[in-house]
Amino acid sequence: MAALVLNELPNEVLQQILFHLPPISVSALMQVCRKFNDLVHPLLWRYHCRTQFRFWNQERNMEQKFADDFSKVEWKSIYAERHHVDRVTSRTIDSILSSQTGRIEKYQRILDYGYDAKDTLLRHLDVGDEAEDVLARRDAILGCVHRARAIKQWVNMMHGQEVSLEKALAAFDMFILHGREGDFEDISARLDDLAKRIDTQHPGFREQSPRQKAFLIVRYLRAHGLLGLKEGSHYHDLQNNFISIALQHVDHPSLPLISVAIYCCVARRLGLVVEPCSFPFHVLAIVKPASGFDLDGNAVARGHTGEPMYMDPYTSNEETAAESLLTRLRAIGTSTSNSGAYMNGSSAADMVLRTGRNIMNSVSVAHQHAIAHQPGGGADHLISTSDFPDTESAFYGALWASLLLGMPPERDGPMAVTMNRRQFLPYIIQHFETHFPTDVSLIEKYLIPLFRNFGEHAQLVETIRVMRASDAVAKQVKPRTRHVEENVRYKVGQVFQHKRYDYQAIITGWDVECGAGEQWMAQMRIDELARGRHQSFYHALVEDKSVRYVAEDNIEIVEPDLPHNLMLLAGRHFKRWDEGSHRFISNIRDEYPDD
Repeated sequence: MAALVLNELPNEVLQQILFHLPPISVSALMQVCRKFNDLVHPLLWRYHCRTQFRFWNQERNMEQKFADDFSKVEWKSIYAERHHVDRVTSRTIDSILSSQTGRIEKYQRILDYGYDAKDTLLRHLDVGDEAEDVLARRDAILGCVHRARAIKQWVNMMHGQEVSLEKALAAFDMFILHGREGDFEDISARLDDLAKRIDTQHPGFREQSPRQKAFLIVRYLRAHGLLGLKEGSHYHDLQNNFISIALQHVDHPSLPLISVAIYCCVARRLGLVVEPCSFPFHVLAIVKPASGFDLDGNAVARGHTGEPMYMDPYTSNEETAAESLLTRLRAIGTSTSNSGAYMNGSSAADMVLRTGRNIMNSVSVAHQHAIAHQPGGGADHLISTSDFPDTESAFYGALWASLLLGMPPERDGPMAVTMNRRQFLPYIIQHFETHFPTDVSLIEKYLIPLFRNFGEHAQLVETIRVMRASDAVAKQVKPRTRHVEENVRYKVGQVFQHKRYDYQAIITGWDVECGAGEQWMAQMRIDELARGRHQSFYHALVEDKSVRYVAEDNIEIVEPDLPHNLMLLAGRHFKRWDEGSHRFISNIRDEYPDD
């Protein structure tokens, strides 16, 4: 039987074969001969762009490109660009994990790619548990990519640009997202789907009056459990503040503000004029008639406006009478002249600020709950350690929103604006330095310029300068010499229980003697310890996500089977958990080579 020669097959067959080859093989085949090069159709590269990559920078407008005539787009070039991003991002992550030096510039390299790098980052995030450096890869820079997109939306709002209500609120979700569903595009798609389902499941919907549509929408959303809280839910739970959780969680939990936002976003997609209303202690929706008509679709006299209707989607399918709202306002001492401010619509910025306050309150409640449930009556150094939503990430987002958008009226002048921002600045910097050191470029780009010509500007610039200088210098190598072995009992990666405060922590570094300043040692009464300052001290990452400096006298090593409370925190310093030695395997060998 004669041997089959590949290039003798019909072109149609060869093109079908090409669709089953990986892109790298297609590129190699194109270099074999002109026939194979000519066979590779632009549709093939469009196919690989669609199937190989899910996330794209918004500026690329890929949704429109996929819908356009394929011949209008250089699909091979686009695929080559994305393949390059993937390779560079992977190499950069490997470099970040191999050394603690120069990480800031490496982070920036990935951030510059934006959402084009997300597919690659997710692949590293989803690495299997058997990977040698599974924890370190799961601690990659994806969170910063998400935060950059969120902060940009709020900065646009700060500069007076229009940002939709769903994006303004979804920015909070970007802070807690990590590798989950629920980004801007996902939230928008879910809201689109809800509107489509309402439209298709109710024949004649578009012929209904605005009033009838408003009732139908709220009844549908409430009937499907998409608004409000289930019986037995805790009102102040942190998860109730996020629109993505409300849309995709099995229980769809949401505070009144989020319920109203979902209602407004769906109703607007279905042609209604509706906006949130920041009523005291509650949030309502205002449904307004189109110009020249009332809510029942009847024309009104020229120069007149039809009356709006108030809805409370969080608790009811029915209209809330305007007179009952005015009665409530009078009951809390609101004057008639001020009532109008509470009965009118609220901006997206107002909803962001109110959500930020709700998140801060939820974090405070979680903090108090955690303290009350600590062993031995509780110590005030622990907060909630639930993994989702992450309290530190949620609080960090609330701080950014409050600083960027929490401005007093323009008549109060720039000094009042800066004074208002000053109250949030120390907390943002504390969280940045402790939990989000990847955000250097966000601080430089968005935060520092806000304080130009004020005292904080020089302090912020110096903070970043010190961080960059420290990042550029190789860590001091601390080998385990005979002297160290004689004086430092424990190693990086071991888990311990604090003898006095009961918290668990991981050792991330050590000093032969206390390396803190005199003031700190006096404040912490170090010299009153059995061995005082002349004993080894350990840097520790605590289960509450704080960083501590602990004397050896206060350490009791434990060997848990798997420290679940520490696994989510360990990626910055450790590769993985070793079940045999009951310790974390160090990822900072450039500093502690023998640990």
